[in-house]
Amino acid sequence: MSDYAAPILYAVVIWWFLTGAILWLNHRPRRTHAWSFGATTVALFGALWVIGWSTNQESEAGAYAAFTAALIVWGWQEMAFYMGYVAGPRRTPGVPTDQGLARFGAAAATNLWHEAAIILGFAAIAWLTAGGPNRMALWTYLVLWGMNLSARLNLFLGVRNLHAEFLPEHLRYLGSFFRRAPMNALFPVAMILATGFLLVLLHPAVTESASAFKRSGHTMMATLMALAILEHGFLMLPLPSAALWGWGLPARRPGADAAP
Repeated sequence: MSDYAAPILYAVVIWWFLTGAILWLNHRPRRTHAWSFGATTVALFGALWVIGWSTNQESEAGAYAAFTAALIVWGWQEMAFYMGYVAGPRRTPGVPTDQGLARFGAAAATNLWHEAAIILGFAAIAWLTAGGPNRMALWTYLVLWGMNLSARLNLFLGVRNLHAEFLPEHLRYLGSFFRRAPMNALFPVAMILATGFLLVLLHPAVTESASAFKRSGHTMMATLMALAILEHGFLMLPLPSAALWGWGLPARRPGADAAP
């Protein structure tokens, strides 16, 4: 069991720290964003180099390096969006009377360039890891992408807890596309699929013949998937998720989580 403790703890700590750090930087005054984003862009290029290097490192160190680098690449994507540098052509609230495809189209226009950047990030990692035995970075990125997309679709369709306090002031218009509802049709499907994928990720780590590379890498990815499932649970269950990153959020204003 001790063989699994270190990768589980590492995945939990780096997930918690990077999420809080990104929230803190996003909520800093706008004048600080250029410096923060510039530093993160330097880190992005460093992470891509690490991914290229680690693709031939079928070792425990290679698994940790690939996993960490993929998180940094994803962190750049999140900062680019939430700081407003790579968002979408629409920067205004939704129209309350819009329904169906009109509402979906307006919501999609708020993050169109963000989705394009995510696809480019995936293509870059796929190219860097092509032909190598270590593709942990690619799978880690896919976990983050898939669960992030699921969370945003669930917020659009309707959840109990909107967590609008996570949005920085300059992106408050995004809250107009969130919907409060006790449940939506996608949520149980997403949870079932995510749980199934969690088991797929975990299986190579628990076989008797698992190498240190597979044991550590797949344990970290499975832990990340479990944390993403937990975050989905925060959307529906009355749990104080914001308390996990209280140090990264500004003082909450009254009504910050009110339904748009």
